[in-house]
Amino acid sequence: MPVVYIEDLAQHFEQEVSIRGWLRHKRMGGKIAFLILRDGTGDMQAVMSKATVGEELFAQANKLTQESSVIVTGKVRADPRAPGGCELDVRDLRPVQLVAQEFPIQAKEHGTGFLMENRHLWLRSHRQHAILRVRHEIIRACRNFFDDRGFVLVDTPIFTPNACEGTTTLFETDYFGEKAYLTQSGQLYNEATAAAFGKVYCFGPTFRAEKSKTRRHLMEFWMIEPEVAYAELQDMMALAEEFLIVIVRSVLKLRREELKVLERDVSKLEAIAAPFPRITYQEAVERLQERGNPIQPGDDFGGDEETILSKEFDRPVIVHRYPKIIKAFYMQEDPENPALALCMDVLAPEGYGEIIGGGQRIHERDKLEARLKEHRLSEDAFKWYLDLRTFGSVPHAGFGMGIERAVAWICGLEHVRETIPFPRMLYKIYP
Repeated sequence: MPVVYIEDLAQHFEQEVSIRGWLRHKRMGGKIAFLILRDGTGDMQAVMSKATVGEELFAQANKLTQESSVIVTGKVRADPRAPGGCELDVRDLRPVQLVAQEFPIQAKEHGTGFLMENRHLWLRSHRQHAILRVRHEIIRACRNFFDDRGFVLVDTPIFTPNACEGTTTLFETDYFGEKAYLTQSGQLYNEATAAAFGKVYCFGPTFRAEKSKTRRHLMEFWMIEPEVAYAELQDMMALAEEFLIVIVRSVLKLRREELKVLERDVSKLEAIAAPFPRITYQEAVERLQERGNPIQPGDDFGGDEETILSKEFDRPVIVHRYPKIIKAFYMQEDPENPALALCMDVLAPEGYGEIIGGGQRIHERDKLEARLKEHRLSEDAFKWYLDLRTFGSVPHAGFGMGIERAVAWICGLEHVRETIPFPRMLYKIYP
């Protein structure tokens, strides 16, 4: 008997197959039972007739409890009213495990705290299932985008000897008697691999020890980071624009059913098209002040500022050329105004804020040495990084996109905690 997945049932009309899954819920009548099963690829209805299967099997079905694991065998038949357009006429049923306790998550309101404590079980819900399938599609689209354009995937270390961004947000650990840190970004190492391969990207977990409880922050998140030799700021703006358009189109093409489960307004995603608006930091500050925000020139943007700006556009907006003083030590200065950095942030619309950050890197050794001193960073710790400016240095640029923030935007979620299977938040590491 062929074992098939629920998502493939429509390919087996009038055939007898087996499904291995779990009971979502059931409805029992005197002579007929309706079992709603899931197997990870979808839901289906299995119909059992007492006259067909006999008293013993029908009694077994009656004993099934929510989330009991079961293997059912029967004939696939078309039914446009059923989930997926087909259902199973059951001929045989074999319980694998009968759940003896009531499943903790029922069809009623549960608090967020309770659901997060039971995250390992909450993942089985339709909503969480839809979110993580969209996440999968976003990741696949990211990889395909760079692979199709000749980028080389080069993995970067998770243990690092020094900071990439700010030293105040590092998770410190012992590395055989030496201090080491969990990576904040693969970018510095990406610069080395870009000098070897030309176009590279890395994709992996990154860690920020920010004591923040906003809806946009996680302690552990996944980031995809391209880096390109002989590239400048404007090249990254164009690459980021094309990148986001491709990702959104891929989700719209392949995950519309999941977006429907999430009640996402897909018209807002369908509006994502080139060109993205491009405004300078100074123009952004002026816009914010016009709307009553107290920001002053030289201040960095927080969540409130990003929300205001990103609600003004129906597509992502690129904010570029921030003050150099509020950006990382490796950012190249603007030759037309050395007080500014050749950097950019891409803010997702609908108030979602920053999802991409990046820019052009300093490629001159003397400038980088001076910047390390300004930021009071050890030249010895960055010797290898300085070497990149000694042996064949060229202008180069890149960016990073946090997967979780992209998922939150595309799915229309209020908080990033639902965008990753097991979120790590401030003071929250269980399960």
